[in-house]
Amino acid sequence: MRIAGAAKLIVVIAIFLLTFYVISQVFEIKMEANLGHIFARSALDAAARSTKPPRYKCGISKACPEKHFAFKMASGAANVVGPKICVEDNVLMSGVKNNVGRGINVALVNGKTGEPLDTKFFDMWGGDVAPFIEFLKSIQDGTIVLMGTYDDGATKLNEEARKLIAELGSTSITNLAFRDNWVFCGGKGIKTKSPFEQHIKNNKDTNKYEGWPEVVEMEGCIPQKQD
Repeated sequence: MRIAGAAKLIVVIAIFLLTFYVISQVFEIKMEANLGHIFARSALDAAARSTKPPRYKCGISKACPEKHFAFKMASGAANVVGPKICVEDNVLMSGVKNNVGRGINVALVNGKTGEPLDTKFFDMWGGDVAPFIEFLKSIQDGTIVLMGTYDDGATKLNEEARKLIAELGSTSITNLAFRDNWVFCGGKGIKTKSPFEQHIKNNKDTNKYEGWPEVVEMEGCIPQKQD
């Protein structure tokens, strides 16, 4: 009887040890799988971060060199979506900011510091060109001037206004016509024609929107004014 009891005890101990071994092996496998999943996900996250393209100021396609200001702008879309002007990651004018309007939208920026100075829009369809001319005359030397059309920016423009804008470095202003889309970046006191200008003619055969051409966009790096 004692031998039988001892045998039963040995069997119970053996079953317990076997059960413990199996449980420990299963737990170890699960731990390895979980750790493997964690490490794999961390590696994927790291790879995603390393392949994600960097973001530059105003969302432009590449970084600007030192002593340059990043800018990006777009004209209005028909008479529905207003223009947008961004300089040094600072959105100066947009429909969201509720400071754009029909006609020519203008943002002024300090050419030395990149700080915004003023934003205004002038209705060139139903408004008066005289306030626009006075505004253009008041711009100080060394000021960066950014302009974008919305709806119609040309009907009320006269020769004097066009001449003042041309003196800021524009070459397309003389040809700007009814409902053309146009964006421009120049400066007061500039000695040459600006390389920053885009112009799309209003043409019923090529217009993207009924009665209006497609949006025109532009980005670049404006040289900082040096003393």
